[in-house]
Amino acid sequence: MTKRKKIITPEEELEALESHLAVTLKPVRPTKEIVLRLKERIHMPARDEIVLRFNDWRRLFLVFGGVLSGMMLLVTLARAFYYLVGRRSPM
Repeated sequence: MTKRKKIITPEEELEALESHLAVTLKPVRPTKEIVLRLKERIHMPARDEIVLRFNDWRRLFLVFGGVLSGMMLLVTLARAFYYLVGRRSPM
């Protein structure tokens, strides 16, 4: 008789991996220095700063429009160069 392989679904495989890792890995507590440093780096900006960022939308549109215009110019020049070089047939 031939042995049939048991079909393992991805969910069962993931559950087996999670249970193995839960037994193997131990939780680690971060040091107080790391927590304090993260609290200093991650902060909610002040209300005035948020309002200032939203009021600066004109500059955002100007930068966005400039980038798009530059990309369109670059694509146009590339297409023109390709058209001019591609028309020449090799002898």
